[in-house]
Amino acid sequence: MNKSRIYNIIVAAGKGSRFGSDLPKQFCKIDGIPVLVITLNRLNAIFLNPEFSSRYDYANIVVLNQAHTDTWNSICKEFDVPAHMIVYGGQTRWESVKNAIDHITHSGQVIDADTIITVHDGARPVINSRLYAGVLAGIGNGSGCIPAVPVVDSLRQIGSDSTYSIPLDRASIRAVQTPQAFRGNLLAQAYQQPFDETFTDDASVMAKAGYADILLSEGDPHNIKITLASDLKIASIYLADEPST
Repeated sequence: MNKSRIYNIIVAAGKGSRFGSDLPKQFCKIDGIPVLVITLNRLNAIFLNPEFSSRYDYANIVVLNQAHTDTWNSICKEFDVPAHMIVYGGQTRWESVKNAIDHITHSGQVIDADTIITVHDGARPVINSRLYAGVLAGIGNGSGCIPAVPVVDSLRQIGSDSTYSIPLDRASIRAVQTPQAFRGNLLAQAYQQPFDETFTDDASVMAKAGYADILLSEGDPHNIKITLASDLKIASIYLADEPST
């Protein structure tokens, strides 16, 4: 059986300006282990699981802010971090992912119709095999697949001058998570577009390129993105109850 080639891009180049710490959130610790290390360890465990290893050959690409190179090197010396390539990020998430895709092609690797690229936020450590199985299965019916969860809060749309708002039907809205998975050749093509302010994630880049067949898979409410310092404690609780495979 021929295996599909997967590149897992882990975006961890952010400065964490909302986190309220001099140390970016991806390097802060949950139960003594940096967030990004937990994310990589769980990702590695997922793709070493026979369910995945029998079907996919994978490589992990970590996108870092170049200013954080020494910090990450020190972490890698202290902790058992799975093998990965390092690419330096840009000023935006779009540029960071584009740099990772360019790194693949410039290294002589072919991104063709059989190649899969996943993109995941390094600050989302509570990942599991079900999330990846869901998005990878969804690719079979479209150009890509992204996990999403129902919105539990009531929603209102602010008017153009912010003086009024109108309610939105939350039943028709989903909150999007990562990992997001795409046919590699199509994602690489989509990232040849110029940057647009509407690019909030990889699915929005694909949509701008004309790929409307992005499917939704079941997300996980525990798959939180570390944004505030209090999220570290919440993630610790979730990680204790969430096996990666």
